[in-house]
Amino acid sequence: MTLLKMYGNFQKDTPEERNLRFGVREHGMGAICNGIAHHSPGLIPYCATFFVFTDYMRAAIRMSALSQAGVIYVMTHDSIGLGEDGPTHQPIEHLASLRAMPNVFMLRPADGNETAGAYKVAILNRNTPSIIALSRQKLTQLPGTSIKGVEKGGYIISDNSSGNNPDIILIGTGSELEIAAKAADELRKAGKAVRVVSLVSWELFDNQSDAYKESVLPSGVSARVSIEAGSTFGWEKIVGSKGKAIGIDRFGASAPAGRLYKEFGLTPEAVVAAAKELC
Repeated sequence: MTLLKMYGNFQKDTPEERNLRFGVREHGMGAICNGIAHHSPGLIPYCATFFVFTDYMRAAIRMSALSQAGVIYVMTHDSIGLGEDGPTHQPIEHLASLRAMPNVFMLRPADGNETAGAYKVAILNRNTPSIIALSRQKLTQLPGTSIKGVEKGGYIISDNSSGNNPDIILIGTGSELEIAAKAADELRKAGKAVRVVSLVSWELFDNQSDAYKESVLPSGVSARVSIEAGSTFGWEKIVGSKGKAIGIDRFGASAPAGRLYKEFGLTPEAVVAAAKELC
């Protein structure tokens, strides 16, 4: 879904056109984008493939980061939500792995607002490559999301607490933010004060002031539940030793997305149950 339909293909005889037909060769695609970024700094190259295939282009992505090439990597089919293609195509460890790479913005937007925000971050940061992980499945436009919020990396999308002291904080990314929001609705019906946080980019959030981070994730609130359709590795940094991280720490399976989410426990009910154990 990244073809510039109003333009033709860049070829020897049509240098004015803008689409490059890379072929199915992820490493070469990333390397070419690095070359464009360095040779012609006025151009902003982007490339796209399934998120799992960052495995094939990891060296090119690392070179983007190391050489400060602001390439935009549009990575779709970002979780078990891609369904029947099965575990060979379903990313598990990829978010954690790429968050560990220096000078990379790993962004996982939850809806249209956040996707626009992710593109804005990617375009404005010319010395840092951005990886935008997008779902295959359609996602709901969520109340409370914003372009401005994405620029902070993490922000509050809903909160019925007062005094920066909720009973519990639910944290989600990408397609699982909606699950966190639905769980919050159920907990509020039970009388709980619940804050829902979208943590689109850990790197951007880490770059914020201590005061801002405290306003989103107050240190005095240890009751935290995260949900993300990927490895839970690293989430202890966010939820703390007393919190709970809901995710997937095994390979996926071939089945429709809805069934997979239920089988792997990525549901509002699972978030509610985890929250009730903490508050």
